[in-house]
Amino acid sequence: MISSYLLLAVSLFAIGVLGVLVRRNVLVVLMCLELMLNGVNLAAVAFSQQLQNADGQVLVMVSFAIAAAEVTVGLVIIVLLYKNFYATATDAAQNLNG
Repeated sequence: MISSYLLLAVSLFAIGVLGVLVRRNVLVVLMCLELMLNGVNLAAVAFSQQLQNADGQVLVMVSFAIAAAEVTVGLVIIVLLYKNFYATATDAAQNLNG
């Protein structure tokens, strides 16, 4: 039973890693990071269910709060990239100073 959840979690994480390494758009990279985080969260919940322990589920709730802050900061960076350089490619981020 847990093997199917872990297979899905590894698949989500692998798709996220592939997207981060291959894509150049900052928004797509941010979405792929969220896919990776969801894969880890799914594995934590699956192990928590298997061990009959709520620690993994609490960890996932904390992870959701951190992910919300990450998305907020990431979207601000994307808006500033587009505002200053009219591009959302990762190459434009090299021109940021400060």
